[in-house]
Amino acid sequence: MSSSPASENFYALNEAPQWSIPQAVREASLLSGLSELIDHHRLNCPEYERILGGLWQGDPAQTLEEIPYLPVSLFKTHLLQSVPQEQVRITMTSSGTTGAAVSRIAVDNETSRRQKLSLRASMAAILGSKRRPMLVIDSLAVVSDPALMSARGAGVLGMMPFGRDHCFALDETMKYRLDEVREWLAKHADEEIFIFGFTFLVWQYLRGLAAELGCDLSKATLVHSGGWKKLQSEAVSPEVFRRTFRELAGLQNSYNFYGMVEQMGVLFLEGDDALLYPPNIGDVIIRDPLTFEPCPPVTEGIVQVLSLIPSSYPGHSILTEDVGVIETIDAGVGGRLGKALRIVGRVPKVELRGCSDVIAAESQRVLKSAL
Repeated sequence: MSSSPASENFYALNEAPQWSIPQAVREASLLSGLSELIDHHRLNCPEYERILGGLWQGDPAQTLEEIPYLPVSLFKTHLLQSVPQEQVRITMTSSGTTGAAVSRIAVDNETSRRQKLSLRASMAAILGSKRRPMLVIDSLAVVSDPALMSARGAGVLGMMPFGRDHCFALDETMKYRLDEVREWLAKHADEEIFIFGFTFLVWQYLRGLAAELGCDLSKATLVHSGGWKKLQSEAVSPEVFRRTFRELAGLQNSYNFYGMVEQMGVLFLEGDDALLYPPNIGDVIIRDPLTFEPCPPVTEGIVQVLSLIPSSYPGHSILTEDVGVIETIDAGVGGRLGKALRIVGRVPKVELRGCSDVIAAESQRVLKSAL
């Protein structure tokens, strides 16, 4: 077990059954671990220390709501890291439209280890401990460059250890590999299988595969994430998504999750109530877009995500550009405790200039003034 910052809190929380810890107990462990990470990043990341000195002066945090946060956009303009370059194992990048800036995330061995352990705890809660035959709704080409990993490629690679006998449904031109998939499905017809893909690819391609091949997916578990904005423009809600695959191929077990490359390893997995639950090692706070004060439950605001994973870069507390609402706390639906999150959408660009971009602009100003 590592002795790096927040390790004791991370391992204690991660080893407990997922979503079994009441919110108050979780918060106490998270506060201790996050406070350690703040000190670690302050000492080892000069940019982070300057931002805290310029924007977050005051006594140490006494609650999770007082933990300093960085705007997610800052990772698109600065490579923030808290370890020497020679310790960086991989630099991951976020997905982005052509010409758009992408986040760059420096990951060392310890951070990579925590990412994998957290993923394992979350996935075991829905897949069990036995590795299943895995169908990937993507192309093998997406994981062909491990030196500079995109969010999509990192997502596929991160899920592959939970499967075996991996079959990629698409070729490098994103065309169906019908013969290979047909043979693979026949081989595993009597087994429980694991299907993974990003939501917009699953909607676009798995429907076609199921219709073309007459798939029976009643023994499958689908895990998917991302791309809801594209689907919403086509009037495809989460309810329509699940119902379509249930009626088309008998798919009963479908889990959406919320996550980001800036906090890899942290999966907010969908529960029986269709709400999203953070893993034991993370949490969520909703902030008012004008005052940045914490919002009470059932009030919409900007999503802030917390994690005990990142020790190689200061990504432990991030203000996203997503709008969400905490619907319940410790409701116990499906045995899940903690906060239950619903993502409403993205912060409109016009509002970004008046809310989270204020923190981003101030962070940039503090950094530039010290250069």
